[in-house]
Amino acid sequence: MAFYLVRATPREDRLEELAEKLSNDAFVDMEPFGRALTKGLCGARRLDADRAGWEEEDYCDPPLAQEREAVLDRFFKHIEVEEVAEGEGWKRIASLPEVFPDACGPSR
Repeated sequence: MAFYLVRATPREDRLEELAEKLSNDAFVDMEPFGRALTKGLCGARRLDADRAGWEEEDYCDPPLAQEREAVLDRFFKHIEVEEVAEGEGWKRIASLPEVFPDACGPSR
């Protein structure tokens, strides 16, 4: 099992659509990555004016291959990953503002 700190540039014109999909749990049932992807995106933070970041568990080689094909490439560009220990990525970005503060419930 590997964990990654993902950094990506959101396609601003599609963020509202992504927020709606997260609100409706549109990705949760995508196997094998839907739950991890949803958890990661629901916790995404604004790294700066142009980029977002989140931690995600993934088993693909290259990392996030399935997620990129199915979801991420539609909503983000310039996707970069850094392998981290579980929880390390979240610790690094915890104090930053949320990308989707209203899209995901408190249970995620």
